[in-house]
Amino acid sequence: MARDLIDPKGLISEAYRIEGIGPGECRSIFLDWALSLPEGQTVSNALGILLARHAQEHPEHPMTEVLRLATTVPETPRRRGGWRGRPRNT
Repeated sequence: MARDLIDPKGLISEAYRIEGIGPGECRSIFLDWALSLPEGQTVSNALGILLARHAQEHPEHPMTEVLRLATTVPETPRRRGGWRGRPRNT
């Protein structure tokens, strides 16, 4: 696949060509890819395009799983620990 505005360094395309690549390497490549996106290009839009390009042909590839996971909205973080207004022992 030619390099373009969605995959400027060709990182995602190359990941699909690497024989035996694992999930850890795919996450690392994904991070490098996300940091390489040109200004103005949204990650969510680019992810949709990349999945359309690669997922059907490579449904079980670890990079496909990484891309799919990246499209999910994370849970709202919850505070851990005790109540903040509790008085300290003095």
